[in-house]
Amino acid sequence: MWRLAFLCLVSSLSVSWARPHLSPLSNDMVNYINKMNTTWKAGHNFRNVDYSYVKRLCGTLLKGPKLPVMVQYSGSVKVPKSFDPREQWPNCPTLKEVRDQGSCGSCWAFGAAEAISDRVCIHSNAKVSVEISSEDLLSCCYNCGMGCNGGYPSAAWDFWTTEGLVSGGLYDSHMGCRPYSIAPCEHHVNGTRPPCTGEEGDTPKCSKACEAGYTPTYKKDKHFGKRAYSVPNEEQEIMAELFQNGPAEAAFTVYEDFVSYKSGVYQHVSGSALGGHAIKILGWGEEDGTPYWLAANSWNTDWGDNGFFKILRGEDHCGIESEVVAGIPR
Repeated sequence: MWRLAFLCLVSSLSVSWARPHLSPLSNDMVNYINKMNTTWKAGHNFRNVDYSYVKRLCGTLLKGPKLPVMVQYSGSVKVPKSFDPREQWPNCPTLKEVRDQGSCGSCWAFGAAEAISDRVCIHSNAKVSVEISSEDLLSCCYNCGMGCNGGYPSAAWDFWTTEGLVSGGLYDSHMGCRPYSIAPCEHHVNGTRPPCTGEEGDTPKCSKACEAGYTPTYKKDKHFGKRAYSVPNEEQEIMAELFQNGPAEAAFTVYEDFVSYKSGVYQHVSGSALGGHAIKILGWGEEDGTPYWLAANSWNTDWGDNGFFKILRGEDHCGIESEVVAGIPR
């Protein structure tokens, strides 16, 4: 595992030599992207934070252990030209939620917990609405990686099937058994949260007890997956999976220009690789003729398009179609 983590670190230092190197937090980067007149617009998402802080948010170890590939559809499911699960399943509120991982490389746990929350609701026909705890997954899955220093999405979904996950809402929400304990901090422009110091994000301890006043017990609050699997690296298979079962988790390489995403369909324009990142992939569509995947980030609602973003679909852009994992609730 440590060797894999080292290889991921080495790969994240590769540079896009054909493009000028611009700081991802600078006006130069934003201006360069917008002058390129590409399919998306850039703006300032991060201010007054160190470059290393932004790198730490990319906490997914790419090309790790693989789950069995589940080929379920093979062209038998007719999918629409565009699909937004927030419209398809309006009675599942977690579909609209954007979480905040704080100063912790816990994106691998967030992408899983968010998509699992959605699927529990969808597969129960909205009879069960629960926020699955990112904290429980982050702190208790020892085989998933290194907590706030990175983890494997596939291992997160496997943990759900074997050990289960309790409920838990956002920081200071007192919702569920184990709410997130890492405070959000203000790395964005014009925000109201406390400033980020970079010291907020130590991996929480695994506590097999619910917070005071919550019932049922930790053990009885567990939600389990029936099976977890990899989705084939095929556009139609991914679309059919999302259409049939709801959002999944995807991982991709984040380049420096992604940090400045504001609107449109993201395509890599400039900058070096920062590292691997995991997100919740929801649906798809086309914007001005450009096909996209719709995804939810976990950098709070001040980032990007109210916390969401679109990324080029059908070309495995930045590896977005190579590492899609999902599962079915028990």
